[in-house]
Amino acid sequence: MQIVKHSAMAVFLAVFTSAVSAHPHSFISLKTEIVSDGKQLNGLKMRWTMDEITSADLLYDAGNAKPGDEIWKKLAAEVMANVLGQHYFTEFWHSGQKVKFLNRPTEYGMTREGHRAVLSFVLPLAHPQPLAGQTYTFSTFDPTYYVDMSYAEDGDVQLPASLQKVCKLAVHTPKPSDETLNFALSLDKADAPPEDMELGKQFAQEVTLQCQ
Repeated sequence: MQIVKHSAMAVFLAVFTSAVSAHPHSFISLKTEIVSDGKQLNGLKMRWTMDEITSADLLYDAGNAKPGDEIWKKLAAEVMANVLGQHYFTEFWHSGQKVKFLNRPTEYGMTREGHRAVLSFVLPLAHPQPLAGQTYTFSTFDPTYYVDMSYAEDGDVQLPASLQKVCKLAVHTPKPSDETLNFALSLDKADAPPEDMELGKQFAQEVTLQCQ
């Protein structure tokens, strides 16, 4: 089994911690599918595609590994541990209250797509939630805005076939003020925004799930 080189991994894992901040210096393209049994909301199936620079260290460690090789499991576990440490970088809301997640994903894995690393996982809710007549919102973001996490298109958030006639999704992309934009651009990799500013949240897209 190929051994993960911690020097290379350290660069990538720094993206998923608040120890080093920049705004943004890494980019993740999101895709999400609602997980449901048709009557209840059970979680989110997520696919995170890292930019080529962020991916470089992971793919270097993977070498020429084929899908399913042990090195992919080790890389996925390392990265997933950091994602879990930040509560999946996701907030989920219902009627003004945060919805809790389980502490571990029900499944996860890492693959290569060209020159990009892709992390896929299922984010399970701690308790299934009712769908009929309910509205939910969720956002995925890095609070420090070191990482830009966003959907390229509204269609990157999808409903399963069982919900397409009774539910609808909408993606709202915020428009931060010029002051906020200029502040974010002024920050270097060694700078960190004040924690109470929640800089990343001000750039975070919000997805609304509304069901009849």
